[in-house]
This record gives sequence, C-alpha cells and structure tokens, in this order.
Amino acid sequence: MTALRITRRSFLAISATLPWALSARASRAIPVGLELYSVRDELKRDPEGTVRAVAQMGYQGVEFYAPYFDWTEQQTKQMRKLLDDLGIRCFSTHNNEDYLHPENIQKAHDRNLILGSKYVVQASSKPQTSLDGWKTVAAGLNAAAEHLEPAGLKAGYHNHQPEFTPMEGKRPIEILAKETKSSIMLQLDIGTCLEAGSDPVAWIRANPGRIRSMHCKDWSPDPAKGYSVLFGEGTADFKNIFAAGENGGGVEYYLIEQEGSRFPALETVHRCLDAYRKIRPA
Repeated sequence: MTALRITRRSFLAISATLPWALSARASRAIPVGLELYSVRDELKRDPEGTVRAVAQMGYQGVEFYAPYFDWTEQQTKQMRKLLDDLGIRCFSTHNNEDYLHPENIQKAHDRNLILGSKYVVQASSKPQTSLDGWKTVAAGLNAAAEHLEPAGLKAGYHNHQPEFTPMEGKRPIEILAKETKSSIMLQLDIGTCLEAGSDPVAWIRANPGRIRSMHCKDWSPDPAKGYSVLFGEGTADFKNIFAAGENGGGVEYYLIEQEGSRFPALETVHRCLDAYRKIRPA
C-alpha cells in the first residue's frame, strides 16, 4: 500500500478551503418553515391535523400567527408536544401589536417559551401619520425586547407596504432600523417590499445581521395576479435575495407565505415548497 504523504504546501492549500466549505455547509443548513397564515382556514378547522400535514410535506418548522395567543396553556403544551413528535420547530410567532404591550407581553413570553419559539414578531403597526409616530413604534419594540430577552426570547418586526413607503422624505422602515436595538429582528416580507417599490437585496445589504428571517412571498405587478402567484412565479429575484441574506444579512430561517392562489391552500404551500427546493436545494 502506498503511504499518503501531505506536504506543508498541500496542507495549507487544503486548509484554505475549509472555511469556505464550512460556510457553504452552514448556508445550506438554513431551514425553511411555513407561516401558517397561508393555511389559516385549515388551521382553524383542525390545528393539529394541519400542522401534521405541513410537516409531512417537508417543512422544517412553522410560524404561528395571532390566534395562538388565545390558546389555553394546555392547548399550547399539546401543540408543542406535536411539534416535538413531528421533529419540527416553531421558529417564531406573529403577534398583534397589543400583544407586545405591557399588559400582554408576559402572556406572549410564556406562550412562546412553551412553543419553543425564539422570536416574538410584531406583525404590523397601526397606521402612523409621521416619522415621530414610527419612533414610538420603535420604542415599544425596545421595551418588549427588554422584557423578553432575559428568557432568551427575541423581539422582531414584520414589514408591509407602509414601512417601505416614503414619508417626510424617509421610509419608516429606516426609522425602525435606526431606532431599535440591534437584537431586534427586521423580518423582511419580500412581496410587500417589492410592491412598495423597494429593492429587497439593497435593504438586506444595508442592514447586516438584522434580517434573520424572511417571508418568501412573491408578487406580480399584474393586478389580476398580485400576491396570488406562487413562489417563483412573480418578480422576486429569490436567488440574489437568498445570497444577500446568507452573506451578511444574518438569515437564520426562511418562511414560505402565501395569501391565496388558484389551488387549494394545502396544495398551494406544497407547490411553493417544491418550487423553493428547486431554487435552494436542501
């Protein structure tokens, strides 16, 4: 048998490739989940059956939205057990603005800990008429983060069109980014960012480390289609969006979201996952 000899030069050459290889492996390991608003009617009829169906499709996690807040503690524990049995995670929850207010934040804290969630995301804000109003929203997020972080939970904010629509010469999302703690996630809704006329890639690059998750929702400028297009059928440049998210953006997980389509809801999210895997294989 011929002995394998590695010279110092070849060792250094091999070693130089390791950081890239490890980085690539870490990048590919980013999980994909489903924002369960996408299957809201099914979830209302049969929460456990719907979550089970989503897991069987191959989704690695979920994001529960506002109705989870009304579950009893026992219902929340039962859902956590199901997630554990299925081998999937609750990455985050979407919350009405008042869930992060002082009178409700402890309940949100407790429910998210039971679910195993990491991020408590404010899903939107009531309409603001000035940039000072958006500064008030940012202050509320900072206060919520102070309450959540001792338990290992993080606060987040999810944009819609208004946050990317200029006001007083500035986009409100810029105020939120500047006025909130760096620990607060800026969850990027790709579709609404596009509809408001902004560039998702430019936004991600301008906010390194803050875009820890994205709602992978496509959009078409055709009024007859809008958000009803499936993942990959609209104008979103997902390859470059993913590259930006994974190379400086700080993305930890992706979430498919769909507001409706020409197919039934469960078939829709299955098709979206298949399309996602073609662009970004597991």
